[in-house]
Amino acid sequence: MRRYVPKDDVQKKSYYTDRFWVAPQVPKFEVASDDVFAADLEAIKAVAEVKEAYIQVEQMVVVINPDDNFKVAQALKENCAYNQLSEVGAMDWLAKQGQYEVFYQFLSMSKRKRVRIKCFIDKDQAVESLNPLYRSADWAEREMYDMSGVKINNHPYMKRILMPDDWVGHPLHKTYPLQGDEAASWYEVDRIFGKEARDIIGPENRDPAMVNRYDTERFGRLGHEVTKGTEYNKDQGATPLGYQEEGGVFALSKFKEDDAVVITDRKR
Repeated sequence: MRRYVPKDDVQKKSYYTDRFWVAPQVPKFEVASDDVFAADLEAIKAVAEVKEAYIQVEQMVVVINPDDNFKVAQALKENCAYNQLSEVGAMDWLAKQGQYEVFYQFLSMSKRKRVRIKCFIDKDQAVESLNPLYRSADWAEREMYDMSGVKINNHPYMKRILMPDDWVGHPLHKTYPLQGDEAASWYEVDRIFGKEARDIIGPENRDPAMVNRYDTERFGRLGHEVTKGTEYNKDQGATPLGYQEEGGVFALSKFKEDDAVVITDRKR
């Protein structure tokens, strides 16, 4: 588990980083140091084998066998008052150890405690759905399959939730190309225009940080708006900013660029 680091300046950094880098772990503590967690751990041990357990960032982390995930979740809900499954997810360790790390985040509102249950599964191994216990598992498990490729047994509607049904691959694999693979670069072109239009249109650019202001009908930058279809002119001047139509709107003052004030103190 990693300590949260503010990401306010993330756009100032390069977004092409080492996806295989592993952040250092924060300190771990004995479960016996917390009476509530110690009792919860004994309830888990009564139904399943515990491979490892510790407290980290004020919550208990328990590593179990993947076949026991449903029994452990049931014990947490019915015997330990963990009434909310707040998160389900998976991490790709396929390149390092040929496995996924699947985790479940539980919250007890009455005890104000959080427990994370983890297990490791092989690439083609499946885990049991927690949907019968927690309805919040429904979409979360679908997303885990869609993005990471983790298979879920006995889910009521196991299909992709973010990507199209015929999408190839799983985008949260660390080996997935940053700009998409061959199927991704031609997906919209093939679906809308057909493969015969590839030579005419060209592959898609899936870099979300790139905006081509000369694309198609001229992308309008704020303060540099032009009429639709206007040809590019590098000497084109700025357009005065105004946010109301001619004549204005009743009871509203017309905004003028010269009246704008830039606030630099975020605490105001």
